[in-house]
Amino acid sequence: MIKAQALRKGDTIGLIAPASKPQKREKIGSSVRYFESLGYRVALGKSIEKEYGYLAGTDKDRIDDIHRMFADKKVKAMFFLRGGYGTIRLLPHLDYDLIARNPKIIVGYSDATSLFLAIHKMIGLASCFFGPMPGVDIWNGFDPFAEECMWRALTSTKPFGELPMDKTEGLPLIKNRKEVVEGRLFGGNLTVFSTVMGTPYMPSLKNRVFILEDVTEAPYRIDRYFAQLAANGALSSAKAILLGQFSDCDEPDKTKPTLTTEQAIKDHLGKLTIPVLTNLPFGHVPRQWTLPMGVKVRVEGKKVAVIESVLR
Repeated sequence: MIKAQALRKGDTIGLIAPASKPQKREKIGSSVRYFESLGYRVALGKSIEKEYGYLAGTDKDRIDDIHRMFADKKVKAMFFLRGGYGTIRLLPHLDYDLIARNPKIIVGYSDATSLFLAIHKMIGLASCFFGPMPGVDIWNGFDPFAEECMWRALTSTKPFGELPMDKTEGLPLIKNRKEVVEGRLFGGNLTVFSTVMGTPYMPSLKNRVFILEDVTEAPYRIDRYFAQLAANGALSSAKAILLGQFSDCDEPDKTKPTLTTEQAIKDHLGKLTIPVLTNLPFGHVPRQWTLPMGVKVRVEGKKVAVIESVLR
């Protein structure tokens, strides 16, 4: 595993938009002020205010931003300003040797999932974090729980240990036979994860502790994605599955015949004999963990602990 350096005050943080551009310009300025108020410098990607349909500029614009940030020795971390669409278009054109020579922290969720999967597969970088995005979560009223988790994750060279959760989080989907398991953390947004399946940029799915979440997806789509994972063998070979909150994923039209999202998930995961925890705080929710991809975690009952160091 390739590890990046932990963040220190005075370091430069890059803001990039490999998917869609921020919806309001003020989100960029507010994000810059937030990081600067904590003693960090900020570098802005050149394409973050460009617009090409639903993309923040052309593919070349967004690739050039990523490459510039990795080549800049002053930049120690990069944040996706937001998710959206289109990061998967960049994967065949990235300079993975450049990224391997200059390991850095990368933070984001949603569409960032595809970039994290590709970087993990191609070079084994351990410093891709599924965590808050400035133009969504940070710019205006950063949730205190998420803020504390993020800075703890990005500034420490020690294993995180047990991840905090309240009584409503981490509830088991089923009563499992295996109570304590270990595996490498892997996954992200369920929709984006599924789009990478079958490409050269999907790492091995065996012996993983999966994190999976989504937002505003109809139950039949959630059903389809889990059916794909089942058919691929990912579910049967997993060590554990950690589910996010699947916000706004039920059918809004009550006149339509439909499963609920909960029913669709139970149909696919309810017969597994591995730990399956639900309602966990990551992804498209204000209260969220910052989770490192590819590092070893332990799941014991409803406790989840990162047991391997991520940064150096």
